[in-house]
Amino acid sequence: MMRRILGVMLAAGVMALAPRVADAFCGFYVAGGDTKLYNNATVVVMMRDGTRTVLSMQNNYQGPPKAFAMVVPVPVILREQDVKTLPREIFDRVDQLAAPRLVEYWEQDPCDWSDEEKFMNRRKSLETKSEGARPPPAPDDLGVKIEAQFTVGEYQILILSAEEATGLDTWLRRNEYSIPDGAAEVLRPYVQAGMKFFVAKVDPAKVAFGPNGQAMLSPLRFHYDTDTFNLPVRLGLLNSSGAQDLIVHILARARYELANYPNVTIPTNIEVKDGVRDSFGQFYVSLFDATLAQNPKAIVTEYAWQANNCDPCPVQPLQVEELSTLGADVLPSVGPIDDSKRWSLPGEFVLTRLHARYAKESLGEDLVFREAAGIVGGREVGDSGGKIEQGPRPSGMNNFQARYIIRHLWKGAVLCLRPRFGRWGGPPKGQTGSQKPAVARDLAFTDRTGDLASYVAQNVPEIRLTVPGGDERPSVTPPVGAPPMKDPEPAAIAAHGCGCAVGETGAGWLLLGLAGLGLRRRQRIGG
Repeated sequence: MMRRILGVMLAAGVMALAPRVADAFCGFYVAGGDTKLYNNATVVVMMRDGTRTVLSMQNNYQGPPKAFAMVVPVPVILREQDVKTLPREIFDRVDQLAAPRLVEYWEQDPCDWSDEEKFMNRRKSLETKSEGARPPPAPDDLGVKIEAQFTVGEYQILILSAEEATGLDTWLRRNEYSIPDGAAEVLRPYVQAGMKFFVAKVDPAKVAFGPNGQAMLSPLRFHYDTDTFNLPVRLGLLNSSGAQDLIVHILARARYELANYPNVTIPTNIEVKDGVRDSFGQFYVSLFDATLAQNPKAIVTEYAWQANNCDPCPVQPLQVEELSTLGADVLPSVGPIDDSKRWSLPGEFVLTRLHARYAKESLGEDLVFREAAGIVGGREVGDSGGKIEQGPRPSGMNNFQARYIIRHLWKGAVLCLRPRFGRWGGPPKGQTGSQKPAVARDLAFTDRTGDLASYVAQNVPEIRLTVPGGDERPSVTPPVGAPPMKDPEPAAIAAHGCGCAVGETGAGWLLLGLAGLGLRRRQRIGG
């Protein structure tokens, strides 16, 4: 029995009329006549403040340039002032900011401490006419009522209410919408819950179509008030032919997780092999699938971080103007956005990224969100033993991300008595490389045949994965301001390639220099 739906509607994804794996969509598309359409890339951002939800969604669709509509259940009758179109760029920014990331580090000269401050964990601070649509034919006595109608951008929008699901099904078909088979049965719980139906019909004359009939529609944003924070996704399963991916971004004053499904964080801070640079997406989906295999039906947290900073940053952190675009301008606790909030407002929000992958048989009810305590993890931070932190831990703040690392050990000479290994940064002088993180995107369409063990360079205990030589983790030198490190023991120096421990005499320095000229580190961290 489906849970009574009183909350938020839309989700990231694709309606799977396409013959390949699709992203999930919280409603369904209906095309004029017998046309079949599919959406192949959707990004959703939700804002939550008290009882106010703001939902922003971007869609692509592919199919012939004929009018079609999307149908989504909504909890209230939306007014024209509640709906607007947005610039497309904002969704790309949010998706990149929260996506799983691959970073590349080079171990710095263990004898050069002059630029130590650049190895601190950096935290970047923030600088920083509608016209009425022509009504469709009268609904006769099907129990369907047009509660509102208006035009926003290329969308002719209707808000419908229905007394029964079969009447709504008949109304849509009678008005030449080819809706999926079985729609009435899936619509029934929403109708019984008293929900309305947001029908956004696209005028193809206002849309630019590219090759293969693909169109990039203007993103839609709307807001409403409801006591619960829900996401109906079962309508999107009507057209599903296999597994679907669902990615939800939530901006709020706390981290969010699911109240009615298991929650798990993605394993993070995993050392990976050099070749992952060219196959990051394949590596990540193999890790994601292995995580779900150990945690069936779980929703995976991939990112939970304060919105005003990131480390490392694939793109610039969110600006106050972008938060306003996504809905902060209509949040009750925010009020008018002026210069006084330029610096403080982004720091008040947490960006959470939740990722689900499911099939018809595994999704029994719509998603219900709840606030969750802060977590940290996936950072270039050492634990009490100096080893890179693994997994999440509770915190009063949110600094968690899906982060994976290629490390290049120092290969130069070691010409000092007290080398400090474990300081990581950009490529040494004379070497090529970049520290700009790569991000994994379009994961629903990534090849999923890769072998996870072939990508990783260390054990991943969260998913019971072991690899040869994978029981070690790299260490990090504490940044400036941390408690002083103890001098390394002779054995530690030898293990890092110096090969000897000598006193600070002239003869000792000479021996050290001669040894250092020809020796390299003999041990590769993480296998």
